[in-house]
Amino acid sequence: MATLSSKSSSSFMAAIILLLGLYASNLDLTGAESIGVCYGMMSDNLPSPWEVVDLYKSNNIRKMRLYEPNPDALQALRGSNIEVMVGVPNSDLQSVSDASGAQAWVQQNILSYWPSVMFKYIVVGNEVSPHKGDDRARYVLPSIVNIFNAIRSAGLQYQIMVSTSIDMSFLGKSYPPSEGAFRWDVKSHMDPIIGHLDWAGAPLLVSVYPYQAYSDDPTDISLEYATFTSPSPVVWDQGRGYQNLLDAMVDAVYSAVENAWQSATVDAVYSAGPRTMRLIISESGWPSRPRYGRPHEDSQAYLLNLVTHVEGETGTPKRPDIPLDVYMFALFDENQKGSEEEDSFGLFYPDKQPKYDLSFGGARIWNASSAEYNATFSLKADM
Repeated sequence: MATLSSKSSSSFMAAIILLLGLYASNLDLTGAESIGVCYGMMSDNLPSPWEVVDLYKSNNIRKMRLYEPNPDALQALRGSNIEVMVGVPNSDLQSVSDASGAQAWVQQNILSYWPSVMFKYIVVGNEVSPHKGDDRARYVLPSIVNIFNAIRSAGLQYQIMVSTSIDMSFLGKSYPPSEGAFRWDVKSHMDPIIGHLDWAGAPLLVSVYPYQAYSDDPTDISLEYATFTSPSPVVWDQGRGYQNLLDAMVDAVYSAVENAWQSATVDAVYSAGPRTMRLIISESGWPSRPRYGRPHEDSQAYLLNLVTHVEGETGTPKRPDIPLDVYMFALFDENQKGSEEEDSFGLFYPDKQPKYDLSFGGARIWNASSAEYNATFSLKADM
């Protein structure tokens, strides 16, 4: 049997420790890859897109949602390895409902940057619905189909998924979660959209804000239930225990999607097979200056526990086999949203200083108000 000298043994052990460290690091990043952050730009005091991309990278935030294809942001994202969800703005829906308009949009905003920008999702319209009196709702389905066809003609339909985003107001019933259903005046809008998304293998995107439900009804919805701090299930539904409100809200949408298949308005061309459509939480957050509740303290609890919940990869009680995929809202406080509450959803202040103590898979955001704060750095680098 060969023997190792003391020096060789030491080198060998150092190599093993390095490999184990790399392995552990990769394990740590798994859950973090399910967390993205929305990059909103409704403010007149934000850093440049290049500084923003550096902020994502330094904090190990690997996924970004852009609400529109901002050229400077897309240029800054080239070669960054940040996964991008980009929106077709509501104002563009009519033009891309025409096939040639959709082809031009994809050429200008996607193909001109691909593959150096890692597009993952195209969001065709943000929370556009007839129940809100928005006439552009009639353009959503044809726009989704045309953008999908333009992506497919480029051979990218398996790399880039095309969907749309809704919010909880689309539901007419959300409690109990198993009885979730779309509003009667939304069903004819949503049923064919769901049919297309299922056929195309694309997820449905939904904004989920437990804060809104809690602040609207603090008598019946406890703060603990809304912020993931309840010690035991609060709601039982068909043998499923719900310990937090976010899971209940997501499962209500899953039920609404399933119920949509019972409608005769879904075109027969679409399969009504197993209910396998995924939901992606395209927005979720909590304001640090809320109209109801404790400033900063409640938002810190919600955001920290949201990250922990997502990184646990447990899914929801109804879909435990599908890990949650969440985009936190938002990167910065934005001073043109319209109210103090709306302006205060940021994880960072506009000067790039962090507002909370959050960790994204090994890179920690240190709160600037903490005595420990010095800079944003990777805890793994210190191991």
